[in-house]
Amino acid sequence: MKNLLTDIAGIRVGHAEDPKVGSGATAIIFDSPAIAAIDVRGGGPGTREDALLDLANTVERVDAIALSGGSAFGLDTGGGVQAWLAEQGRGHRVREALIPIVPGAILFDLLNGGDKAWGRFSPYRDLGYAAATVATNADFALGSAGAGFGATTATFKGGLGSASAVTPSGIKVAAIVAVNAVGSVTVGNGPWFWAAPFEVDDEFGGRGLPDKFTEDMLRMRIKGGPAASARENTTIGAVVTNAVLTKPQAKRLAMIAHTGFARAIYPVHAPTDGDVLFAAATCEKPIEPLVGLTELGTIAANVVARAIARGVYSATALPFPGAQAAWMDRFG
Repeated sequence: MKNLLTDIAGIRVGHAEDPKVGSGATAIIFDSPAIAAIDVRGGGPGTREDALLDLANTVERVDAIALSGGSAFGLDTGGGVQAWLAEQGRGHRVREALIPIVPGAILFDLLNGGDKAWGRFSPYRDLGYAAATVATNADFALGSAGAGFGATTATFKGGLGSASAVTPSGIKVAAIVAVNAVGSVTVGNGPWFWAAPFEVDDEFGGRGLPDKFTEDMLRMRIKGGPAASARENTTIGAVVTNAVLTKPQAKRLAMIAHTGFARAIYPVHAPTDGDVLFAAATCEKPIEPLVGLTELGTIAANVVARAIARGVYSATALPFPGAQAAWMDRFG
């Protein structure tokens, strides 16, 4: 186990970034189409192909998932991933036509200091294609990488994190999350992560929680302070398992796993957050549909919380004047 999304067999992850723009994209490629669903909890989401994942709709499996910065411009990322898949002969067949199915979600990183004057067309379609081209089933970068390259939080630089686990029943589950929350992933201004109770092997510093919580630690911290419009947000990600799931069961997994957002971000699911979590299943190992799915969701929520903390823990500051400091800058 690498403690990454690629611990699930048949999953490849690739990143592409534009340092001048201060943004990037991540492609999650399934070697075989995967059952997928989506759960949206934020008040300001940006998604691609989310209607297709509705339980009432026909298509059940997807070829890839695209995560990106760029706000609505970043929705072009899915087109780049789709173009690469088409070159590989991948897609949903309708007679002689093949249509790669690529849902996606975006986060807002347009005010992080990068040069967003890209002209008529944004760079995100090309970033999506580049990310798909380098996708691998091996290790991949965390922190200021891919969709998390330009991410921020209320207190420290955001980033992309991942984590994995095996349930007591032997089912694998893993998550990848790009953390750009309106709230904070740390307790107050200290080194402690809200996700500390779920940490494994000091994966985000082993600082635990403070001995005592003060009123100031529990005060709301959001980007720009309480008087701000706090629009520069959204945490997006995917949780993937090798369990055999139906589309409704994948939806339930996404719903339970969203608990990991609440365990790791304070506050979360705000009106101007766009919090989105995909769930996907490669369908290798059977699972008991009630207790088994509950167990899987419990572990998945823990994994999501850990991935969020790892994203901030691993991040590095952007090389722009006034850029937000990284956790490592202060506590590393």
